[in-house]
Amino acid sequence: MKALVLAGGSGMRLRPFSHSMAKQLMPIANRPVLEYVLLNIRALGVTEIGIIVGDRAQEIIDFAGDGSRFGARVTYIHQKRPLGLAHCVILARRFLADDDFVMYLGDNMLPHGVADIAEDFAARRPDAQVLVHKVADPRAFGVVELDVEGRVERLVEKPAEPRSDLGLIGVYFFTPAVHEAVASIEPSARGELEITDAVQWLVARGADVRASEYGGYWKDTGRAEDVLDCNRRLLESLQPGIAGEVDAHCRIDGAVVVEAGARVVRSRIEGPVIVGAGSVVEDSHIGPRTSIGRGCVLRRAGVAGSIVLDNASVSGFAGLHDSIIGRNASVSASARFSLVVGDDARVELPA
Repeated sequence: MKALVLAGGSGMRLRPFSHSMAKQLMPIANRPVLEYVLLNIRALGVTEIGIIVGDRAQEIIDFAGDGSRFGARVTYIHQKRPLGLAHCVILARRFLADDDFVMYLGDNMLPHGVADIAEDFAARRPDAQVLVHKVADPRAFGVVELDVEGRVERLVEKPAEPRSDLGLIGVYFFTPAVHEAVASIEPSARGELEITDAVQWLVARGADVRASEYGGYWKDTGRAEDVLDCNRRLLESLQPGIAGEVDAHCRIDGAVVVEAGARVVRSRIEGPVIVGAGSVVEDSHIGPRTSIGRGCVLRRAGVAGSIVLDNASVSGFAGLHDSIIGRNASVSASARFSLVVGDDARVELPA
């Protein structure tokens, strides 16, 4: 089996951060989303990975390299314009050859992995097997309708009147049968070749198409609030470890990671919290479910439930909650909630 990772999206919903970084590289618990994706794929035993890249291709290439640090070999496939998920399969035809493959959206987080579903696919080998999850608003998803035996009966992209609450969540298993399907469909009203239309094409021709309901935690990290939710969830399983410097005047409670080269001085940290390498925390109170990136400086700060990206600084800011502070950004002054501060920004708020 091979893997096809889609990492070419522009990240419109994740602005302002996606102006200056590929959305697939947004850190969750100080590790890029794409890293979790690649590790999940490697856990399936897959070593041949194709990555679809777009306008921010070089950032993705700089991160993943040739794949060797993940124990894999990566092939990059360029998509000039976002013409749909099925179009990605067409572009990857030479790489995929006639092998079965898993297609994985590069901004989806499934921390528990998909190994059990991959095993089921390999054992039964249907023409296609899609992952679904019960969603609150099916109108925002590709929706799967099942027959009485649990096989896929119909797929509809963002239906106005959904007949099911089972939404597609961005992981698909295919045999080579999908290649005829993607070559046979027409662009949708938004001008894209939809993978839902390709799978529906298979269903309409009597192919064996199955759905597996994903029972673990899942999050599409396309919006700032979803990134924060996912960060909080992953930090819950943080394994504590102090490799940096923590002075005798600090109070450390719960699961806390202080990476090598980081310094914590006269501060209180309530885990789960991770403090990245080279960061300095002085005279501050860091509350639960917070990740601080590398090279950050926090002085006289109070931060909880937040993400502070690499090389950002927060000073004299006593009540920062549920916020994302961008790379190289600087924030100072009095309490605020739910801030989203983009990369390289400077924010000074009056007391």
